[in-house]
Amino acid sequence: MAVAQGKSLKAYIEQVLISKANGITIEVSENPSPSGDKWFDDPVNMESVNRGIEEMKAGKGTTYSMDKLRELLDS
Repeated sequence: MAVAQGKSLKAYIEQVLISKANGITIEVSENPSPSGDKWFDDPVNMESVNRGIEEMKAGKGTTYSMDKLRELLDS
C-alpha cells in the first residue's frame, strides 16, 4: 500500500499512527475511586476527604490499626 501511494514504508506507518492517535479520546475523572463509586462525586464528601488529607499532612490526624479500630468499635 505504501508503494502504491508513492510513500516509503516509514512515512506510511507514521501517517497511520498519527491518524489513529488523533482519533483517540481521553476522559479524566475527578472521582478517585477505581470502581467509580458515586459517593466520591458528591462535593461535600470530597471536601471531607480533602480536609482529612490536609489534616494528616499537617500532623493533626490519628492513624489506627485494624485491631485498634475493632477494639474501639466493640466498646
